Amino acid sequence: MLLNLITNAFYAVHEKKGSSGPDYQPTVTVHTKKMADHTLIAVKDNGNGIPQKVLDKIFQPFFTTKPTGQGTGLGLSLSYDMVKAHNGRLEVETEEGAYTIFKIILPN
Repeated sequence: MLLNLITNAFYAVHEKKGSSGPDYQPTVTVHTKKMADHTLIAVKDNGNGIPQKVLDKIFQPFFTTKPTGQGTGLGLSLSYDMVKAHNGRLEVETEEGAYTIFKIILPN
C-alpha cells in the first residue's frame, strides 16, 4: 500500500517535471504521526494534483489516469480496501496544479 502511494507520487512529480520550468523541484515526503487514538501516515507530492472531475473515481477498481500500459487502475482501489480492512481510512487532499496528500489513518 505504501509502495503504491509513493510510486504514484513519484509518477506525479515526474510528469510535472516534464511540463514545468527549471525552477520546479520535485518533492515527495512521507510523514508519520502517532496520536492518542490513531496513527497517521501521509504521502505528499508537489505534482500536478488530481483534477476535481476525476477525484470521485480514484478509488474505483480499474480507474486510472495513466496512459495505456503504465497502470492497471488497481493500486488505489487495493490500498483503499486494505486500509478499510484494518478499520482505517484513506483520505486524499489535493489542489490541482500544486500538490496531493494521501492520508492513511489507522486506529491504534
